[in-house]
Amino acid sequence: MSAEDWKRQAAERALTFVRPGMKLGLGTGSTAAHFVDLLGARVKAGLDVVCVPTSEATRKQAEALGIALTTLEKTPRLNLTVDGADEFDIELRLIKGGGGALLREKIVAAASGQMVVIADMSKKVDRLGHFALPVEVVPFGLESTKLHIAVQAEDAGCLGTITLRLAPGGTPFVTDNGNFILDCAFGSIPEPEILADALGVIPGVVEHGLFLGIADVIIVAGPGGVEVLSLGDEELD
Repeated sequence: MSAEDWKRQAAERALTFVRPGMKLGLGTGSTAAHFVDLLGARVKAGLDVVCVPTSEATRKQAEALGIALTTLEKTPRLNLTVDGADEFDIELRLIKGGGGALLREKIVAAASGQMVVIADMSKKVDRLGHFALPVEVVPFGLESTKLHIAVQAEDAGCLGTITLRLAPGGTPFVTDNGNFILDCAFGSIPEPEILADALGVIPGVVEHGLFLGIADVIIVAGPGGVEVLSLGDEELD
């Protein structure tokens, strides 16, 4: 089986957490797209849910499938968010933002009673940082912000190249919020909580891709089947 098959298996398992009448957050990325497709089929069969997408790409996908959508302005509290991850560790800490939607993803996850993460086995790591950490920044003062990130990261024990993410045409990638993304290739993040705190105080940093203490359950699929990970306090379906 391929990685795409495993992603779909994880997405199928996540559907067991969905109940009629729920208010759902829909994630962004290739794995989350499988969940949206499967949810769309359930909606077509009669499932009654209303959803908040975490990106314009997800919104368009959900609309095309006939999934009822709302906003956090109209529906500020959600029951469940299902999303992917670029990396996760045994403590259910995540790196997200490879798809450029990290700000909306974190806002939607924080508005939810539970966050279920779906992933294939390649996303599991012993220590976060192999995947470059995305940091969303405002365009104004970009080089100054980049320097501040480098200094704060070094103080937190992280060294590496910080690169402005580019779109396919070579221009800066622009998020749905009109911001840029700096990808921080640290290789290893020894203390994610310390780095998160350090990044959070930098003017110009809108949000970072460290999702700490947010995921409740991670569903990971691989050659050995589907495994559901939690920290022990969550009620698993």
